[in-house]
Amino acid sequence: MDSRRTDLALEARELWQEGAGDQGRLEGVASFQGERDGFPCHTVDILNETGAKALGKPVGRYATLTMDGLARRERDAFGRAARAVAGELTALMGSLSPQAPVLVVGLGNRAITPDAVGPQVQAHTLATRHLVAAMPEQFGAFRPVAALAAGVLGTTGMESGELVQAVCRAVRPAWVIAVDALAARSVERLCRTIQLSNAGIVPGSGVGNHRFALDEQTLGVPVAAIGVPTVVYGATLAADLLGHEPQGLGAAGDLLVTPKDIDSQVADLSKVIGYGINLALQPQLSVEDVELLLS
Repeated sequence: MDSRRTDLALEARELWQEGAGDQGRLEGVASFQGERDGFPCHTVDILNETGAKALGKPVGRYATLTMDGLARRERDAFGRAARAVAGELTALMGSLSPQAPVLVVGLGNRAITPDAVGPQVQAHTLATRHLVAAMPEQFGAFRPVAALAAGVLGTTGMESGELVQAVCRAVRPAWVIAVDALAARSVERLCRTIQLSNAGIVPGSGVGNHRFALDEQTLGVPVAAIGVPTVVYGATLAADLLGHEPQGLGAAGDLLVTPKDIDSQVADLSKVIGYGINLALQPQLSVEDVELLLS
């Protein structure tokens, strides 16, 4: 049994291909590579239940942006990265009325850095719903956006899914955008990739702590999921380094490995995602406008 675990559809497809060899043909899955604002983008479309069963992911589109240029601090890397996230998110959400309300949900625990992507993204999100209602002359051109850091069961006593359900009933959004930390197979992809999907998300699934799913079936509205891999399992890392399934790892197999500079990397990527969401939801704004409005 393959012990290598990943939340990235791109990596799940790679693992399937490695297991099948040259003889296998992956039914119900299509993939293609492209580029968005100078960043490589690999898209995996899971078309039906056959593909979903093969990869262990729900039916939907999964776009993975590789952000190596951001890590290298290339010229205008931050602005291009934010626009790349905005472009992929806009493509996933399709045609959406400029006044359709959207709820942005940051999932995870802000006290644990590898799990703090969601709460930090929420802090970089322009919440405009109250402004559009109270000051229509100044903010009438803005989309109504509500932002929520849902917290975790251990600190709130509530499932994040239950909380999001309740907020959805009050806000009545046209879309929910949920942001969470993920687990990867490859250390090279830790804090180097951003996955965007229209298939929803299960909070905690990256660390084997499956909670209440956030998807169209549970919330009644479409859900766009954005995630950054911040950890890799010890067993997954050992299998990739050794080239075969390791034996006798015991508790070490469940250890979670994360980069030593995880604080700065989570901060950088959370800002990129937050700004990307703002640009997608408020297309009249530039990166500089968002910076000014959030300062």
